[in-house]
Amino acid sequence: MLSPVLALSLAAQVNTGIVRAKHTNQPKGDLHKRAAFLDPSYVNYIRPGVAVKIVSATVAQDGTITARVNVTDPKGVPLDRLGISTPGPVSLSFIAAYIPAGKTQYVAYTTSVSNPTISNNPPQTQAANDSGGTFTTNADGDYTYTFKTKAPIGFDATVTHTIGVSAQRNLSEFMTIDEWADTANDTFNFVPNGSPVKVIRSVVNTSACNNCHDPMIGHGGSRLKVELCILCHQPQTINADTGLTQDMNVLIHKIHMGKNLPSVKAGTPYRIWHRGQWSDFSDVGFPSGLDELKTCTVCHQNAPQADNYKNNPNTAACGSCHDDVDLRSGKNHPGGPQSDDKLCSMCHQPGGDTEFDASIMGGHTVGTRSTQLPGVVFNISKVTNGAAGQSPTVLFSVKDKSGNVVDISKMDLLNLVMTGPTTDYAGSVSEDVRKATPAGDMYSYTFKAAVAKGATVSYAIGIEGYKNVTIYPGTTVSQTVRDIGFNQVSYFSVDGSATAPRRKVVSQQNCLTCHNTLMLHGGFRQNVEYCVVCHNPNATDVSMRAAGDTPESINLKTMIHKIHTGNELTTQFTIMGHGNSANNFNDVGYPGDRRNCERCHVAGSENLPLPAGLISQVAPRDYMNQLAPISGACLSCHTTPADAAHASIQTSPTLGESCAACHGSTSDSSVANVHAR
Repeated sequence: MLSPVLALSLAAQVNTGIVRAKHTNQPKGDLHKRAAFLDPSYVNYIRPGVAVKIVSATVAQDGTITARVNVTDPKGVPLDRLGISTPGPVSLSFIAAYIPAGKTQYVAYTTSVSNPTISNNPPQTQAANDSGGTFTTNADGDYTYTFKTKAPIGFDATVTHTIGVSAQRNLSEFMTIDEWADTANDTFNFVPNGSPVKVIRSVVNTSACNNCHDPMIGHGGSRLKVELCILCHQPQTINADTGLTQDMNVLIHKIHMGKNLPSVKAGTPYRIWHRGQWSDFSDVGFPSGLDELKTCTVCHQNAPQADNYKNNPNTAACGSCHDDVDLRSGKNHPGGPQSDDKLCSMCHQPGGDTEFDASIMGGHTVGTRSTQLPGVVFNISKVTNGAAGQSPTVLFSVKDKSGNVVDISKMDLLNLVMTGPTTDYAGSVSEDVRKATPAGDMYSYTFKAAVAKGATVSYAIGIEGYKNVTIYPGTTVSQTVRDIGFNQVSYFSVDGSATAPRRKVVSQQNCLTCHNTLMLHGGFRQNVEYCVVCHNPNATDVSMRAAGDTPESINLKTMIHKIHTGNELTTQFTIMGHGNSANNFNDVGYPGDRRNCERCHVAGSENLPLPAGLISQVAPRDYMNQLAPISGACLSCHTTPADAAHASIQTSPTLGESCAACHGSTSDSSVANVHAR
């Protein structure tokens, strides 16, 4: 612990919310956390962060509810919740709930009355935090909270009870901090009569949510764990203004379905009035589209009751997405009216005999993943005659998933795409290869295009294609889907030097963490290593725009940064697609925190300096039409005129960008530092 004098001295240094480490001492720890860049003595005094643990709980016979909690910093050092003997007070809010016998969802003891503010609806009693309870200090960082709310006389002491707590540490006296950064949640299950806990509710866990949300943040940052959310968000809680349930079972399905809800498509927005404003989810889109909305395991995974979605179908869950179905009247339900959820499983069993049947798994079958598809498997075996100025010959195979050779002349699309150099792709050429020459169980194709004269280092060739297949022909579930091959990319030297693949900036697995499956351009572009073949620094959407209309850059780093920045962009970002479709991304937004660059990037590939050999990109709709490599990345998120002016001033016509001088990995304003949370 620092002396009070030193502590005050350090506090006085904090004008911008951060005391920086000296250059001689490189930051340690997680570089996405701002504490890594603070002066070590400052960190040792404050120890930013908070941890909370409920160690026990009771409900006495008279209904008195108590919970004992430990509050520490991340190193396990006890914290004074009043902030007197340790930096920053810690506010603790508690919820008490139980699962009634024979039920699956919580009912809260702690409630409050919500009065409507924009409607004439009746007030609603909702689950809420306890208010007015008392604390007893047992030891440093060890407290017992006695709820003001009591369980009613005759409460069931034989069922599962759960206490939830949110701890928020206020360090605003010492540093600027994210609203959720010094927050921790915990829950504790117990049975008041001392019996073991046998009934729980754990359908989705926080780790599944954080695959996309990084981290999940609710209610101004005080809710970070779904295990806490479900104590309030259950059937007991109705929105007083809209009359809509706030049950997690319904709420989350509807939010993620968003613009694809039948009710929204019919013109009724899905929105919630909360704390004096509307939260409208009518334009929300799931990261991987409708196919992944059918893939329930994207969310329902690694939880004790993750299989509930298929084992216990019910009106609330199913009707939240299929909200044009009225089970009570039978509207849009082939099975007619249903008066009891227990009847659902009679038809909607977990899995049936065939795909696309009435079972849960069958009804959620994604056509492009049907087991009826023979499959398309690509392999690029060898590239010859690939020297500069020559037309390469490619030996490749196309087989089904059983290893049988596919007749490529009957495929609906099959292209080889060539690009180079691998230091930074400058352009690409695509050729239809469905008339390639058979070569045993492979095919041989010689490009009409040639490698550029004078080209050096290495080039790349990728493959894309699919065959339309009708599954279950002659039946009511018959449909034609694309049987798509996963893109492959092969590299070859054009100057006799060692083959050098393109640098790896992002990983396929990082994309799939949120998207689950990449299915772009009709589904036949699935591999991010292949995406960059076409989406290079010189690529724009000019071929899809009307004559004279200024094109937009579709360079992958610009496009993906802008798409994920979405509603935080200060400029319009619309890409014209096939069929003259206008694709505007200003209503899109990354569901997590974009400052965590390594959610997408690999091995610090976002850090400066960047590798040599990168080229400037065209940017017809940006403030500068030629963007140097670093500016092209940074100005895709930072889109104000001031941002562009800064980049322009710091770029020399002869020497290039000076970005690394201030934003290099060893600098105070390194990429890691300025994006730290």
